Amino acid sequence: MATSVNAGARLDRLPVSSFHYRIFWLVGAGMFFDGYDLYVAGGVLASTIQSKFSTLPQNLQFISLTFVGMTLGALITGFVGDKYGRRFTYQINLLVFGIASIAAAFAQDMTQLIICRFVPGLGLGAEIVVGYSTLTEFVPPKLRGRWLSFMAFIVVAGFPVTALLGYLIIPTWGWRPMFIIAGIGSLIVWVLRKNLPESPRWLEAQGRTAEAEALMQTIEQEASGGSTLPAPAKTPPVPQVAMGQLVKSPLLQRMIVGCWVLITINTLIFGFVIFLPQFFLRAGLTITNSLGYTVVLSAASLVGCTIGAFTSDLIGRRWSIIGASIVTVIAGYIYASFRSGADPVEVLSVGFVLIAAIYVQTAILFGVYTPELFPTEIRLRANGICNAFGRGATVVSPFVVGYLITTYQLPGVVWLMIGLVAIQVVLVWAWGVEPARRSLEIVDDVAEAKA
Repeated sequence: MATSVNAGARLDRLPVSSFHYRIFWLVGAGMFFDGYDLYVAGGVLASTIQSKFSTLPQNLQFISLTFVGMTLGALITGFVGDKYGRRFTYQINLLVFGIASIAAAFAQDMTQLIICRFVPGLGLGAEIVVGYSTLTEFVPPKLRGRWLSFMAFIVVAGFPVTALLGYLIIPTWGWRPMFIIAGIGSLIVWVLRKNLPESPRWLEAQGRTAEAEALMQTIEQEASGGSTLPAPAKTPPVPQVAMGQLVKSPLLQRMIVGCWVLITINTLIFGFVIFLPQFFLRAGLTITNSLGYTVVLSAASLVGCTIGAFTSDLIGRRWSIIGASIVTVIAGYIYASFRSGADPVEVLSVGFVLIAAIYVQTAILFGVYTPELFPTEIRLRANGICNAFGRGATVVSPFVVGYLITTYQLPGVVWLMIGLVAIQVVLVWAWGVEPARRSLEIVDDVAEAKA
């Protein structure tokens, strides 16, 4: 990496200022609507199947095709974002997502709705990759874990918001307004986000040093408020990294870890959490009570993200992931032991702990850990490949979950989760690196960085 601008060290020594908050909220606003749309399927599909607009096989196709779009979106965005920049990419994907979400609200039958979901899926997959990676390149190391976890908090806030809006809207007005809200909100953010800057780290990595220097001076002036800034750290040159190094040690191990943890967390969310309303319907609850239970459990997602935001910097990424994974296995085992007619308070209490543990992992794996694993030159491409594997798993997981629900009921789904998480613990412990409180440039150049 060129050192004439030293963008990484200069960004890392900046005090947190209005510049950082502006970046956070403008990126976060788009990420919120992505989170909203990620979770909207739970209430919508419970409604469409109850109203005979869809069948269970069609619902599984709906979810699967959404993730086909997200898989392609994540993969394509990684290559586009590293070649044409972060700013160009996050604006295009949000525009695509907003228009396609509005189109979904006017579907005349389930086949049209399934087709409409493919295009928003492209935007969803893209936003997750570029949003987290962009913020990673701006936030100082000592706060990076907390800020990125709170970005995940904003994404996950889409879960209780969709659950609450579904509870209030769907029984009276049906499912179509849920897509209108997502589309209009996304287009408003698309307009507001046009003023976001490009990443100076990316500009420097591309050899566009004049642009990187000019942008860094503007950022430093805003962040300092006219005060004298401390001198940036002296960082050694980081070697240029080519895509081919992803299949060589140590980046190969990071790729395996990144791919597996995203396969696991995507399956936990979209093979279990998103099916909660339908699990409750199968247990005999009405659509209103089902959505009400989901609102209660969805609050645990915010608790989990908040815990992840503090532990990711306090005890580090690796031990936060491993600890939350162990809690997931224990709570999942207990949850799987419940039978029909169990005490609702016990079911909701254990479910709350289980979902909180899942979302500690969600906050760290999506928002913090995976983008940090890879050098700036290939960050979006590598993160995009990991996300493509994660999203690819969710293309088939609805059908696996459908089979497990039919054959083994809820315990079958929970045991699938436990198996995936157990492997995750082993991989993160054995091959995971620890980026907490480290400059991205140092993480880029460290073969073994375990705590």
